[in-house]
Parts: sequence; C-alpha cells; structure tokens
Amino acid sequence: MAKALDGVRIVDMTHVQSGPTCTQILAWFGAEVIKVEFPGRGDITRQQLRDIPDVDSLYFTMLNCNKKSITLNTKTEQGKKIFKRLLEVSDVICENFAPGALARQGFPWEVIHEINPRLIYASIKGFGPGKFVDLKVYETVAQAMGGSMSTTGWEDGPPTSTGAQIGDSGTGIHAVAGILAALLQREKTGKGQKVEVSMQAAVLNLCRVKLRDQQRLAHGPLNEYPNKTFGEAVPRSGNASGGGQPGAALKCTPGGPNDYIYTILQPVGWEPLMKLVGREELIDHPDFSTPQARLSRLDECWAVVEAWTKDRTKLDVMVAFNKLNVPCGPVMSMKEILEDESLAAQGTVVEVDHPDRGTFKTVGNPIKLSESSVEIETSPGLGEHTEEILKDLLGYDDEAVDKARDEGAI
Repeated sequence: MAKALDGVRIVDMTHVQSGPTCTQILAWFGAEVIKVEFPGRGDITRQQLRDIPDVDSLYFTMLNCNKKSITLNTKTEQGKKIFKRLLEVSDVICENFAPGALARQGFPWEVIHEINPRLIYASIKGFGPGKFVDLKVYETVAQAMGGSMSTTGWEDGPPTSTGAQIGDSGTGIHAVAGILAALLQREKTGKGQKVEVSMQAAVLNLCRVKLRDQQRLAHGPLNEYPNKTFGEAVPRSGNASGGGQPGAALKCTPGGPNDYIYTILQPVGWEPLMKLVGREELIDHPDFSTPQARLSRLDECWAVVEAWTKDRTKLDVMVAFNKLNVPCGPVMSMKEILEDESLAAQGTVVEVDHPDRGTFKTVGNPIKLSESSVEIETSPGLGEHTEEILKDLLGYDDEAVDKARDEGAI
C-alpha cells in the first residue's frame, strides 16, 4: 500500500525530543527521513538514560523509528558540500538547534532558499522573536512559560509540571501540521517557505482553556472550579476538569497509588448516581437537586460518590458508571498501559525488534489513515546509512566516500 508521504524527503537536523517527535511522525506517514548526526557522537539521547550499557537508549530508539542515519560534519568544507547536495534533492529540512546555529555554519534561511527554492525549512525553537529568544529551553521551562505550570497542581501547593511532554512532543506535533500545510501550499505556488514553531506558543495553544478562564475571571468567580477564593490569575484547581462540568479522581480498592477513577458529574448524571450509591434522598434535596446548588457543595457531592467507589475496583466502577452513561475512566499506570491488549491490538503500543537491545515497546502512530498503513521499524544505528545516501542518492563513488571520511566530513 502506498503511503501518504511517499516521495517526500526530509533532512532531519533535529535532536533530543521536540524535533525527533515531528520527523518520526512524518516518517511513519511514509517520508524518507535522513537524520543527520555528528560523526562519532550522534544525537545526545543515544547515550542519555541508558538502561543497557553501550546500547542506544530507549530515549533515542522511541523517538527515531523509521529513519535513516547519516553522519556529517558540516563544519568541514566537504561536509558543507554534502549538506548542500542533500538540500538540493530534498523537500524539507527540520532543525531545533539554538537560534542562529545553522546560520553560523553558513546556512541561514536565505541561503537555503537560494540553494533550493522549493525546500521547506522547519525551525523549532523555545521562543519566538522577542526578549526570551535566546533563553535555553527544556520541557519544563516551556511548561513554566506557556501557562501550564501556573494552572497545574493544587491551590495550596507549588506550580506543577505535567507528565505529558506538551513542551517537547506537543511542539513537534504542531511542527508536523506546519510542514504538511507548507507542502500542500507548495503544490499551488511551487515555492518553499519557512515554518517556525516555538515551544512556548505550542504549550499556550494546549492551555487555551486556561486563557479562556483568565478572561472570564474579570467578570467574577469561576463557579465550576472547586476553589473557594480567586485572585487576579487563574488558580490551580487540582483535578477539576476544565471543561465546564465538575470532575474528580475518586478512590477505589485496593487503595494503591493509581487505584482511582476519574469521573465527570454531568447534570443528568446526578439522579442515576444517587440511585446506584444508595443515596436517593439527595436527588430532590434542595442542597443538591440542581447543578447550581451542587457547584457550591462539590466536595460533599464527591464524598458521597467516593464512599461507594472506595470499596470497589476501578474497573468494576467503570462498568457500573458506563451503564448509567456517566463519563469516567480508570487511572491507568504506565505498567497497565504497556500491558493493555486493546492498545496493542490498535497499534497504539507496538513491539519493535532492535539489533542490539532485542525487542522493546514503543508508541505507534496515534493518527490512523485508512489508505496509508504504518509499520514501525527500529531506529537506525549511528551513520548506518551514510554510504547508501552518499552513493545511491548523491552519486558519490567509493573514492569520493573515502576522501570525505579521511577529511572528517562523515
């Protein structure tokens, strides 16, 4: 079966997480992704958080499936020539270097555009132009400055980061959208363009409901929040849903760290829930009979339901609540997710063979296309495809390859 991005070639100058997330999704859609790495060292994540000595880490393997690897030193003259040839025969270049890094090597956007006017240049940075542009950024820094940390956690606790990598992987997925839009526009104009995505902007985009609530706050308290007092900024609100309907994580048996079920209390759910938990007297009680009345007594509402859930497993509660059309979901640990048969059947969690570490599990493509199948292939060894790319794609012979190697270009 043909793939959505068959025939699209991407020069992948990215490293760590935000950029590799982007290019891996494009590879899953069928693009030929050529990961350019420094000779002898490669992407730093090959070595970070290793669980097996002298073997590429899961950090690297889980972000670089379906790619090719070429080693290239673009600081050498021969390396620059090879890089230029790659740009000439490619459709996209993607990088997440520090601001100006490619320009300092002699390849600013203007030069790249001149080399190949059809090329799309995707650049991922921590911040857009302005006072923060030169700040060094990590995942949690992006969360801190994009509005996530100030609105995550409990009212009486410190700002808290989320386990989801919304700064790195979230930005990478935003970059995918930009690259695909630029490729589509090129079909109409014949021209490449620069695609810029900042981690701060991507995090803020994912926090838009909190930006909504910041503006609502000017007109009074946020009644669906469990907080008793409000200041000038949107507060942290624990496990409140943020979607306009009250939500909470309720304890279940046997009482482990993830034995909870997250539940949404819609207006139509109160009566069937009270019948289920044996508290029918609260259905018409004036303190609980309307959604507005319940908003001021959310702690009491959840205590009533939790008194029933705490003696049942989260899966049993899920079954019971779903029969009542009450939105809910058990809190799943990473161990449970890794072992979940339905996720494996969907291809959401897949097992991949690696030549050095054996098999490992990773995420599959979360975006399913009916006419573009995805087979997850293992990550490349450092420089595994260097000779293949130089000879088959760029037309180098053995002598030219040996010369490039002797000069430290590959």
